[in-house]
Amino acid sequence: MTRFVVADGDITRDTLTAEQLRQWVDGRNPASGERRGRDLSSPTADLILDGTINAPKSYSIAALLHPELATEFEALQDRLRDRIITTWQHELNARRGAGGSIRESLHRVEIVELQHRRSRALDPHIHRHLWLNVKVQGEDRQWSNVDSRVAMKFHTVINAEGELAARTDPAWIAALARHGYTLDANGEIAELARAVRPLSRRSNQIEANRAVLVAQWRAEHSGQEPSRDVQQQIDRLAWATRRPNKPTRVDEDEWEHLIRDEVAAIDPTLLEPRAPVVSPERPAGLDREVLAAKAVVDADARSASNGGRFSTFDLRAGVIRALAGAGLVGDRGSFQPLIDDAEACALTLTVDLLAGEGARPGHVKGFMSVATATLKVDLVARLNTLAVPGAPLDADLVEDVARRVLTESVVLDAAQGQAAASIAGTDRLVSVTGPAGAGKTTMLRVASGALARQGRRMVVVAPTKKAAKVASREIGATASSLHSLLADHGWRWTHDTAGAPVWSRLSVGDIDPTSGHVFTGPRRYPLAPGDRVVVDEAGMVDLHTANALAVLAAETGAGIAMVGDHLQAMPVGHSGAMACLTRRATAVVELTAVHRFRDAEYAALSLRMREPASRDAALAVAADLDDRGLIRRVADQAEARDAMVDAYLRWTGAGKRVALVTSTNDEADAINEAIQQYRLDRGALHMGRIAVGPGEQRILEGDIVQTRRNDTTTGVDNRAHWTVHRIDPGGVQLGSVHDAGDVRVVSHDYVAEHVHLAYASTVHGIQGETTDASIVGPGVDASGLYVGMTRGREHNVAITIARTPVAAREVIAETMLRGTVEVTIDDGARAARVELGRAARESTGPAERIATDQFARLDDARARPWGMVPDLDRVVETITVSLAASQGSRDELEAWLITTRRVLLERACATAATESSLHGTERARSADDGFDAAWEAVAALVETRTAESDVLEHEREDLQARLEQVDAEREIRGSMGAGRRAAEDRLRQHSPHLASPPPAIPSRGPSR
Repeated sequence: MTRFVVADGDITRDTLTAEQLRQWVDGRNPASGERRGRDLSSPTADLILDGTINAPKSYSIAALLHPELATEFEALQDRLRDRIITTWQHELNARRGAGGSIRESLHRVEIVELQHRRSRALDPHIHRHLWLNVKVQGEDRQWSNVDSRVAMKFHTVINAEGELAARTDPAWIAALARHGYTLDANGEIAELARAVRPLSRRSNQIEANRAVLVAQWRAEHSGQEPSRDVQQQIDRLAWATRRPNKPTRVDEDEWEHLIRDEVAAIDPTLLEPRAPVVSPERPAGLDREVLAAKAVVDADARSASNGGRFSTFDLRAGVIRALAGAGLVGDRGSFQPLIDDAEACALTLTVDLLAGEGARPGHVKGFMSVATATLKVDLVARLNTLAVPGAPLDADLVEDVARRVLTESVVLDAAQGQAAASIAGTDRLVSVTGPAGAGKTTMLRVASGALARQGRRMVVVAPTKKAAKVASREIGATASSLHSLLADHGWRWTHDTAGAPVWSRLSVGDIDPTSGHVFTGPRRYPLAPGDRVVVDEAGMVDLHTANALAVLAAETGAGIAMVGDHLQAMPVGHSGAMACLTRRATAVVELTAVHRFRDAEYAALSLRMREPASRDAALAVAADLDDRGLIRRVADQAEARDAMVDAYLRWTGAGKRVALVTSTNDEADAINEAIQQYRLDRGALHMGRIAVGPGEQRILEGDIVQTRRNDTTTGVDNRAHWTVHRIDPGGVQLGSVHDAGDVRVVSHDYVAEHVHLAYASTVHGIQGETTDASIVGPGVDASGLYVGMTRGREHNVAITIARTPVAAREVIAETMLRGTVEVTIDDGARAARVELGRAARESTGPAERIATDQFARLDDARARPWGMVPDLDRVVETITVSLAASQGSRDELEAWLITTRRVLLERACATAATESSLHGTERARSADDGFDAAWEAVAALVETRTAESDVLEHEREDLQARLEQVDAEREIRGSMGAGRRAAEDRLRQHSPHLASPPPAIPSRGPSR
């Protein structure tokens, strides 16, 4: 292995043997075996951080076809590698001091490089792995651990650098031009792009073959797991399966020829020589404001999981990505002034959530786009205007309606009755929250009947058309997507030149740009005062849509009721709309009883899983899940995929419906391909008639598929599940998995773009579904885990990658823990200060070190619910005593105050999260009152210390003035004394009878 050592920007390299590599990974000097810094004894400690250099797949195809391009591509990756590793040494840091609070710049980092020509599926995929050793040497020449949090967040910049290099490197662009190649708008080689999808399709098929072969091997070797040698044999066989005239074992020397044959089968002209081309004319320069706007849009789009917050790392990555797509060609160094200028310009388009906090590390997410901040402020203002108190409908009327619309076996519990009464009442803003399976749709049937009895209309909408169809089916009322309601009232949305979403409103008489017709006002969903707009699955509503709905409610006099769970699947855009309304609603109802599951104990466990109060609580839930056999531990992603395939076949073989929930669409595709192949091999599917889906995915009669786009002409909805009934030249017939009589026909063009296999899907594809069993794959977030583990009525299992049962429980527990709910800008500012407080920063003196050391002892307390005020008081007292003993300066006292404020705001953020999760209930108000009292006490202490610092400063200034006065008096007395001594000497000369000098004049020394 090649090791690269970067010290102060200089790169040296050497070679490591296998034994030296093991020493190096273990945090030792590979030559001497000497330990570098502390021993990493934790089984979950990071040893290396893996950064991957990837490029568009067409680059690998070009390198396979042309040896010269292979050489140029390797040189391109060499240049990119050198930039990445020197950037790591310059930008990353170690941590020093108590709790790792002090940032230490790096003198030396070490990286090992791994080079690959193929993917696991043996398709051409030239890429490299850069293993950054966590053991780094600070500028003080001490070995310690790299700040992995910073390294992981900096990777967005590393990825952007790779994109920039691939699309702007002059040597690479010139080499492509010599071979007749150019780059398209997506960064692919335009002339080879048509080969990428078929090869990717083949890669998915290989993964499917592999899963089938593993399942067959396990069936033949009961209770055993395939060894490494067997796995390699399976990988080779999976690659060769169903390739005509190809050997079952692939010789390395033949691999390149086999791939060239496959490329020729896709398009024979791809192997023919091409005449050189002249690279298209490149723009001479770019407007920094355009780059800045695109950078903010890019950073904002990636910030949804952080409440709209992003960092300067995110902005820089956005600028670099925008520059990569601008068509420029040039050396990387020549772009740096433009990148710096555009990044500075981008900051002017943001709101600084940490204003007044001074310098902050680049990874801290302390900025928000002006557009997103405006959305949050506007939504708060509009909802405050709508928050007009009313009264719920009389409980007796609600019970009477329930008896009429519900079957005898269904009875509303108290919370459901209260929710129905609130929706049918006169409060303008109503919030009904509850966990999965709490009976929200049953409650809505009663609310609809109660509103109808009053002559008021209930308009049921949902964030997606699929969710609206589910609501319509279960509630028994007409439902539509929320976007359809807004469109009917004139709202339109598009994107500006920077890619930012733009919403506008048509007035009656305007020409609709989408249809070319005159807009005459709402026709399908007119609203009147007193009507109720019920938003089902409201946790998936984004801020843009919520603002438009609030405007519509204000104009029409209708009320809004949001019904859902903000802890389930999040919206595609910025979340927080439901939580924002819940904080301001005058009628808030929380459903707590779970009616879905057949196991009452599991129903109670699902409530604990929904939002554990602390890490300990999450670990307790994970332990209970494990004790019930609901955590499946696997060694790697491949084994997890095999387990999900096995579970699907087992449950469907018993005639049951099963949901497979994955973390990514790519993982879902691999599982889908594997299940399809297994069914095909067993005769459940046939190749007689085939349709082609996205990425040339094979669609067969009998497959379970999902449509991914609303189509009004055929009536299919985004995320709806279907069974393929028949494939004809004129179209594909689909039947709903929920209603055998619901049959639709879609075109082959629609299938090619918008129909995917759906044996497995991500959380957004399964949201709202109820099945017999559910299997949740590794890598999902808290929402994915909770949604996935609450789909199955009978059985729910979470699969995790871990080496030990204890580690598996810890992984599941960490997945359950959610970040702080950031609804308003103030929430975002608090969360940003918490992140800033946890970040290592430059040391400012002994006082800050004292404060940091004391606050480090609060780490455990911060993980517990609010109520740790005595702990904080003791820490403040200890710090005060320590400061007095240290005789700190005013600067040191100010540093102490800053640290105190950071910790207090971190506590405030934790309390805000508690409040938002409780949705305005009495518990939230109690917690808020307790925090207010604690905050006032500590704030008073901080004010006292601030006043003391002012007094000390005045005393210091007064003392300085007095010292200057004394110094002046000394000089005067000194000159007077010298004159007097001279006079005495002269007197002695003329008056020898004076035996001794007169007594000296007493002088006053300096006073302190």
